[in-house]
Amino acid sequence: MATPRTALVTGATGYIGAQVVARLLDDGWTVRVLTRDAAGLRDRPWSSRVDVVEGDAQDAAVLHRAARGVDVAWFLIHSMTGTYEYATRDRTIATRFGQACRDAGVARIVYLGGLYPDDVPLSPHLESRREVGHILMESGVPTAVLQAGIVVGRGSVSYEMLRTATERLPVVIAPDWLAHRVQPIAIRDALHYLVGAADLPSDVNRAFDIGGADALAYRDLISVYAEVAGLRPRPILTVPILLPRTTALWAGRLAPVPTSLASSLLESLMLDMVCREHDLDAVVGAPPGGAASFRQAVQAAVAGRD
Repeated sequence: MATPRTALVTGATGYIGAQVVARLLDDGWTVRVLTRDAAGLRDRPWSSRVDVVEGDAQDAAVLHRAARGVDVAWFLIHSMTGTYEYATRDRTIATRFGQACRDAGVARIVYLGGLYPDDVPLSPHLESRREVGHILMESGVPTAVLQAGIVVGRGSVSYEMLRTATERLPVVIAPDWLAHRVQPIAIRDALHYLVGAADLPSDVNRAFDIGGADALAYRDLISVYAEVAGLRPRPILTVPILLPRTTALWAGRLAPVPTSLASSLLESLMLDMVCREHDLDAVVGAPPGGAASFRQAVQAAVAGRD
């Protein structure tokens, strides 16, 4: 019987990280998680099945201890809660994380970043995501940077902001950048790619775009969610000027996230977030049954099947 591979998952207290841990355990991996506070894992159904390293991800000694004996490491840390200075923290963590993985002989790093267009100025949030991906790819450890837009599933911050705003606002007043397009991805499809990337050939060190079956304008996401959730249609009134920070203050009152996080995410809406390629399908395969559409992903989330 083959010895199970060992995975290191950072960000395991977050929505994506917790789902990755559960999927890896189901697939037979030995899983280690790095967390600042082990108490935050107590309500997870898999908490007794993982090895926990407790400590600050900025601490090089903690990172080296966590990476020891690991085959594949998932970097799922996003520090944009409660502060606008997340880029500095994530830059430091990514640099030290890559060094620790290289020193420990980790075979691959998998990172979930943001989806963005080429050759245009990016929002601070997306620029930070891009920078982290570059740092990891230059660490000396083969890295798969998976670039996604909105991940659709109950607990995903972007999805919860969309859900809460649609349910609470009878009329949506928003800036005209709601006409920009995004290619959402169902959580089940995101997990397919995140876990499948562990088995990429050792010479693969690059970014991959991942997304669902369709690309829609942000305003259409609101309409589709309202229809699937059984709400009456939401009139959407666009205005030519509404600053992202002002929008964030509005969204922060509606969605259960800090204003700094809402602001960072909403600034990214001023760009199209659409896949430019689907190269990962040729290596790890497309999701079983094909990529889900946004409507299918929302139906699964609303019905609790995500």
